[in-house]
Amino acid sequence: MTRPDPDLPAGVEVQPVWDPLLRTFHWLLAFCVVTTWLLGKFGPANMWLHFWFGYAIIGLVVFRLIWGLVGPRHARFTSFIRGPGAVRSYLGHMFRREPSYWPGHNPLGALSVIAMLAVLILQAATGLVSDPDDYINVGPLASEVSRSTSRAAVGWHHLGALAILILTVLHVGIIAFYRWWKREDLVRPMLTGAKLVRRRDER
Repeated sequence: MTRPDPDLPAGVEVQPVWDPLLRTFHWLLAFCVVTTWLLGKFGPANMWLHFWFGYAIIGLVVFRLIWGLVGPRHARFTSFIRGPGAVRSYLGHMFRREPSYWPGHNPLGALSVIAMLAVLILQAATGLVSDPDDYINVGPLASEVSRSTSRAAVGWHHLGALAILILTVLHVGIIAFYRWWKREDLVRPMLTGAKLVRRRDER
């Protein structure tokens, strides 16, 4: 039996949670999403760099979908996607001023993961078929859909950018909430892989 660490709260231990590939994916995706969004809003008229960062995001999302099926325990969708009951139960004590010590993604965090992946998939799809009629920034698959679809995709792509901004702000806000209200650091585990979690016999 492992002897409890006297420097840790009672019933809590340090566990490896986030594997190196998942951590690398997380930070690369954050960098690519922010850069692509900024290029889309403030970049040059010729958006070739925006396109290439978009292709990188597609590759990262494909990796995450595969890793969610075959990766380590905490990376798998089956380990953190829960039903409405689990979400309600978590919300019931989320605002207590104490760390959750949840292993992996909590039920609410799982919803944010799925929401971000879904929005990024839709954003990539609309970007690939968009035709803004400027003869420069035409998606590589625009010719494979109808003219009305490629034109409508431009508007959908702009809406997707807004959705990504909202999700990103919420993500950062929740991290700050956990840090300052619940006194739980969610950033360090995504850097080191190790997280403070409640021991199994204490759950």
